[in-house]
Amino acid sequence: MIDLPSSETTLPEATRILVVEDEQVIAINLRESLESLGYTVPALAATAAAAIAKATELRPDLVLMDIRLKGEMDGIQAAEQIWQTLQIPVIYVTGHSDQSTLERAKATAPFGYILKPIGEKELYMAIETALQRCAREQLLLAVFRSMGDGVIVTDAQHRIKFLNAMAEQLTGWTQAAARNQPLTDVLRIVEPQTQVPVLDRWLEMVLTSAEPIYLEDDVLISKQGQEIPIADRITSLRDSRGNVTGIVIVFRDITQQLLAAERNLAVERAKQLEIQMVEMQRLSDLKEDFLATVSHELRTPLSNIQLATRMLSIILDQFGVLAKESEAGSVALGRYIKILKEQSDQELKLVNDLLDMQRLNAEAYPLDLSIVHLQSWLPHLLEPFAERIRINHQQLRINISADLQVIQTDIHVLTRIISELINNACKYTPPAGEITVAAHIVSQDDRPVNLSYLAIAISNSGTSIPDAELERIFDPFYRIPQGDRWAKGGTGLGLALVKKFVGYLGGSIQVSSSATQTCFTVCLPLCS
Repeated sequence: MIDLPSSETTLPEATRILVVEDEQVIAINLRESLESLGYTVPALAATAAAAIAKATELRPDLVLMDIRLKGEMDGIQAAEQIWQTLQIPVIYVTGHSDQSTLERAKATAPFGYILKPIGEKELYMAIETALQRCAREQLLLAVFRSMGDGVIVTDAQHRIKFLNAMAEQLTGWTQAAARNQPLTDVLRIVEPQTQVPVLDRWLEMVLTSAEPIYLEDDVLISKQGQEIPIADRITSLRDSRGNVTGIVIVFRDITQQLLAAERNLAVERAKQLEIQMVEMQRLSDLKEDFLATVSHELRTPLSNIQLATRMLSIILDQFGVLAKESEAGSVALGRYIKILKEQSDQELKLVNDLLDMQRLNAEAYPLDLSIVHLQSWLPHLLEPFAERIRINHQQLRINISADLQVIQTDIHVLTRIISELINNACKYTPPAGEITVAAHIVSQDDRPVNLSYLAIAISNSGTSIPDAELERIFDPFYRIPQGDRWAKGGTGLGLALVKKFVGYLGGSIQVSSSATQTCFTVCLPLCS
């Protein structure tokens, strides 16, 4: 039972209804019926143009629209324009119920449809239903408009019917320009790596599922060509029979979210790196402690052996035992003491070389940089070898360039490099052979501009190194397989340490060998 409002009913605010009817008698009757139901009729219009003008001027709450109107436009065209521009709900009033007219009216999504003649009960129900529907839709649109996410609503054919402000901002399309456009033209969503469109595939999926589809890590390409990472949710709208009536897509810009994730990842990586650095420092400290322990544990007994050997030699000498060269026992005792001393010296040098190699590999070898005056330092370094070279009947030639500059380096390390190379030259140069030490300044084309280099070349005659062995002579414990490998002594670490030390000073070392000569060249950067 429908209760119609009485004439005494007082409405808080009377609903204002514009009547559009080209037959004056029917228009007047409609106005009287509406007023008796408590509504207000601010104006009557007889043509589509007049209806649009009055609706724009008066902004009524609802329009009763006759479909058949005189003039170039009919009521359906007027209703569509009023809804699109003013968002005022329209109820069609007509005496025609043919299918073509109904289809045209249906396409404009009216809020009601009343056939003439009109009863007050049917009129009241149609108006109240339309007003309630319009209120619900306006509330929903207000919610959509206020959302921080982009919202797009389409019809069943995927034509856009609504975009909120955020959707306009993200897509670059206005509501007016996007209305009735295909969804895929306005919302261009691609896979980030391949740039392949993905929206069609998601639409096919949502049509077969009543559940929303959630998408992550897609990219929206705006109308202006800007690429925006988004996360979106696609839901189908269905009627009471389950038929799809439209699509709702809610999406948001996740640029800041991705940046925050990257920042968090960077912070996490920094924390992991800090942990690794602390662990590396701990391992380095353990290694240093180990090297210090090994150094002490190995050096101490060898030092004690050396000390005991010297003391034994002194005591025996004091008692004249070693002076009795005619006695076989004394000769043998002196030889054994000499062997003991040489071997303990050799073992102590091996221990020291091993520890130095470990420090260099761990980059824990300390450098003590100072300014070295090459003109005076290099000849002084060679003085201890002069007597040895004389005894071996070798010849020493020194060729130091007059324009040698100073060099900033670790003088102890440089001394070890040059001493090791000269020591090798002394060992492998035959009697009457020649040892040459040359030092001069060079400029290298493949090095930085305005930076000179010191080249120290140490060569000796009478020896040669096979080409196949040149690449291996700097390997630890490697000896050239010719003659007695152990006849010349040494630890097998000399040249390996030389290469490590040269690299530690920022330089390089090369070796060349011919049938009659071998040359080692050390190249170090000079002070600017």
